[in-house]
This record gives sequence, structure tokens and C-alpha cells, in this order.
Amino acid sequence: MREFVAFSEALPQRALHGFGQFEIAGSAETVLYAQVQSTDAARNRLTVRLLDGTKRTYDPRRQRGVSIFREELRRFSVGERIQVTAPANDLRIANRELGVIRGIDGAGRLTLNMDSGRLLQIDPNKHPHLDYGYAMTSHSSQGQTASRVLIHVDTELLAKDLLNSRMAYVSVSRGAHDVQLFTNDREKLPTVLGHDISKQTANSPQISTEQTIGSQQDIPKAAQQEHGMGLGIGL
Repeated sequence: MREFVAFSEALPQRALHGFGQFEIAGSAETVLYAQVQSTDAARNRLTVRLLDGTKRTYDPRRQRGVSIFREELRRFSVGERIQVTAPANDLRIANRELGVIRGIDGAGRLTLNMDSGRLLQIDPNKHPHLDYGYAMTSHSSQGQTASRVLIHVDTELLAKDLLNSRMAYVSVSRGAHDVQLFTNDREKLPTVLGHDISKQTANSPQISTEQTIGSQQDIPKAAQQEHGMGLGIGL
């Protein structure tokens, strides 16, 4: 097992101050990393320190291509399942690709066996956008497929718009053989996941929540099975 400094899920720009590294992308070929040093709300200025120690102060409204990440410590071992949290064009890795660590050399470089079948080597010092690959958000899971999926739905989530019928569909459709849903409030679940944020026409059929999501007693208990690769999804 080795420890790595990794950049986890991107954060909204309003959360700039107090978080770790963020990325300033000047062009498709140039990516600079810096750390927030101070903010000046009155003048709408942000001061950051680049990896070479130099500081820059700029107006975030005039700087495009800024992605923000939280700097966290990760302990990876051989056999660990990981995900890439940002695309790496030089390695032809897409965002949220999953793989398994097959080896870690003395310099800390990881040999990964990607789910796509590719075998590649990645240096976390150059590509720090790595995280554990056992769970992801519903949005990030789009395009992924797993044999078995566990879905966590918190009905008390403050960002209510994230809980809706579209996200429920995306999450449930990730599972090829088995899907299990866990929630803190079974009674509120139908209303929360029945929330429709899509635009409807006058001729669109209206389907009630009771038709789409029944109570737990109405769902027959399926035989428990293990289906290889699993994935946890949080709404």
C-alpha cells in the first residue's frame, strides 16, 4: 500500500476559498496547477500560488477554463479498483474510466488494467485525478454498466433538484443483473424520485408516482446473487 495525493470530485467555483489545488487550463496542451492563497470579495480578486512558487492575482470572471478540485490523501494497493476523475488526453483516458491496479513500482507509477481492456501506466504526480472506483454519483455513472448496482438515495439532500426521475432512471439502468436501493425514508422515496425536471408537451402522457415506484411490499424479494463487478451510486 502506498499513499498518494489525489484530486477528487470537481467543486463549484463559488467554493474556491479554503479548498486545495485547482486547475487553470490555458489551452488544450497547457494545464497549470495552483493553490488558492486568498480571496478579495470586495474587488472580486483571487490570489493563487503556482507549483513553482509564483503568485498570480486575477478576476475569476475574466479567466475561463478553471476547474476546481479537492486535494485529498488516497491509499492505493495492488488490486484496488480506481476511477479517473478527469480526462487525460495524452494517455487517451476519458473522464470516469474505471480500472484495477495491477502494480506499483518504486517511483509510485501505477500499472492499470482498465475496464476497456487496455493496460497502461500512469504517474500520479503528473495525473493526480484519481479516486477509489467503488462508488460514484449518478451523473458520473452515465455511460457505465455494472453487473450489480447499489443505489443510495438521501431524501433529506439539500440540493433537491438532484433527486428526480431522470437521475433515478440513470442510476437504475446502470445495473445489468441486480439493482438494490437504500434510503433513509421509504415513505418519502416515491415523491422524491417522482420529481420530473424535463420539459413536457401538452400531449405528453402523465404517469403518477404510484405507477412508477411502489412500496417495498409490492416488490418481490429477488434471490441474492453476486454478479462480478459492482458499483455504488449516490443520489
